Amino acid sequence: MNSDQLLNIAVEATESKKAEDIISLKMQGISDMTDYFVICHGNNERQVQSIARAVKEAANEADIEVKRMEGFNEARWILIDLADVVIHVFHKDERDYYNIEKLYQDAPLETYGQAVY
Repeated sequence: MNSDQLLNIAVEATESKKAEDIISLKMQGISDMTDYFVICHGNNERQVQSIARAVKEAANEADIEVKRMEGFNEARWILIDLADVVIHVFHKDERDYYNIEKLYQDAPLETYGQAVY
């Protein structure tokens, strides 16, 4: 499976749980660690965990190994590493604070749904 297909699976999973402000950053040529970042947020801890769980389940259904998932219990910033795509699921307050989009402002950005970043 190529990274674009993996990106689509991750984005669809976040959309299925009503994640907000979903964006992807194309990291190819900017970072050696992954091809894409997917960034989104939920409005409370339960929604953040639900979004992360949906991504993990979608990956498992597609026989994609989840390399690592961190931050699930705290549900403030959950990182899901699928190798070629890394998904950042934030609690809304944490997303505003860390502002990853600004750190990688040179990366081409794609928005999904009603994203405002």
